[in-house]
Order: sequence, then structure tokens, then C-alpha cells
Amino acid sequence: MATTTRAETATSRPRRFTGLQPARMASYRPVRWPWEVAMLALCLWVYNLTRNAVPEKLDVAMGHATDVQKLQDWLHISFERPLNQFVADHEPLAQVMNYYYATLHFIVTIVVLVWLFRVFPRRYSGARTVLFVTSAVALLGYWFYPLAPPRLADLGYTDTLELYNTWGSFATPAVANHSNQYAAMPSLHTAWALWCGVCIVVCARRLWVRILGALYPVATVLAIVGTANHFVLDAVGGAAVLGIGFLAQYLITGRSAFVDAPLPPDDVPAAPDATAEVADEVGIPDFVERGEPAPVQTPTRSS
Repeated sequence: MATTTRAETATSRPRRFTGLQPARMASYRPVRWPWEVAMLALCLWVYNLTRNAVPEKLDVAMGHATDVQKLQDWLHISFERPLNQFVADHEPLAQVMNYYYATLHFIVTIVVLVWLFRVFPRRYSGARTVLFVTSAVALLGYWFYPLAPPRLADLGYTDTLELYNTWGSFATPAVANHSNQYAAMPSLHTAWALWCGVCIVVCARRLWVRILGALYPVATVLAIVGTANHFVLDAVGGAAVLGIGFLAQYLITGRSAFVDAPLPPDDVPAAPDATAEVADEVGIPDFVERGEPAPVQTPTRSS
């Protein structure tokens, strides 16, 4: 009867996927914060430059808005109009949602990045990769599917940003003249908010913090829809590109974004020598442990 050796068993096991990146890049490498800040600023600048370079095809964007509205009506998921009307009829709520939309998108994302960098340095690079890939994929959507937001499409929505003159919003002329108004699909507000929520739920230790993390993307979707900045399907698109970001990160590294990157071999503590410990306990001489012959003792003459 054939027997399988331990070596053959180990060889026959399927190898675990370790990612597409070179093996030398798989280990954790500390990130210096000045370099990280400079890189994030550069990436944000490139993102805004690329987004605003997308040709504003007004007729195409308006046609796509009509198509999206018809698809949502067919799917029975068009709750934007009643929510938008309710928000528009209550100025305090509209102002809160308007400033939520205009500011927290960047503030919360930066805070979560800094938190991961300081508290979970071995998870930071993976989570940051997800965010970068997600944003890059969203740019492709802006290029190939220009879409007017509901507030700019002639579909019966109220532009709460313009109605209440929200400072710093896309409705402000100084901002609108330097920003692509027809980059609505996918919703990067949703994608970034979901990224923040997942990071907080997975990494935070306190229950109330995890609850806030779970509620943040929900509040974001209500804000973008209530202010008529996005359709519901834009939010679905945002969730989809985030999924692509997580998949790309896994393919690159071979592990989840929230699994600590392995330490370099030089930094891994050496395992204790079990043989030496047993030898000490039973009193085996050192020369036996080293595999050396017993020392020859020369007899001494007595006078």
C-alpha cells in the first residue's frame, strides 16, 4: 500500500495566492508622513485636473439623466423627488444637508486616513490603495458616461444648493465655473463614505464608533439624494467602484485590505530553540548538543 511522505503532501497542496506585486514589496514598510502628505496632495490635484478636463457634453449628459430617471421609475426606486421636495421645504434641514454635502466628503475621508496611518500603520497602505483605485475607476465613469445631476436636469427637482445659496458648493459661480458639473456617475461621495464606514466598522474598537461608521454612508446617501446632487443609481455605481477597489487591492497584495501587512523577515522575532530548552532541562552536556566528541581527560599522577 503506497504511503505519502510529508514532503509529497506539502508539494501537492495548492499554493496560496500571494498577490501580483513582487515578493520584496509584500512586507510592511513604514511610511513617512511628509512623503505621504505630498503624495496624497499630488493625487488629489491630478484627480481634480482630470475630472475637470472631461468634456462637458451637455446634450449627452441631459439625455443620460432622462435615461437614468426612466430606469429608476421602471425599477420603482425613484424616491428622490419626495425626499428632495421635503428637504427643499425645510430650510434648516436643507442647509445642514447642503453643507454636509459640500464639506464632510473631504473632511471625514482625511480624518480616517490619518487615523489609519497613526493607529493601524500595517493596514494603512492596503486601505489607501482601495481609495486610490476607487477614485481612478470613477474617473473612467465621468469620461465615458457624462451624467447631469437631478438638480441640473429638467426633471422636476429643486436645486437646494442654489435655492439657499450654500457657500462653497457646486452651485456657487466661483466653484461651478471651475468644476465639471456633469460628473455624477458614479457617486464618489457614496464610494468614499462607504470606504470610511467599512474602515471604521472593521478597525474601531469601541461599539459606538463602529455604529457611527455604519451610519455615515447611510447619511451621505440621504444627503446627496435629498439635495438632488445624485440619483439613487449613482450611489449604486459608487458602491460598485468601491468593490472594484477592494478587488484590485486583493489582486495586488493577495490579502484583505484590513489584514496587517507581514513584517520583514529581519523584524520577525526568532522562535525559541526547543531542542536547547529540552537539553538544559535534562542536563545534557554542551558538547553533546554541538555534536562534538567528548573531551579526552589526561590522568594526573599522584605524588
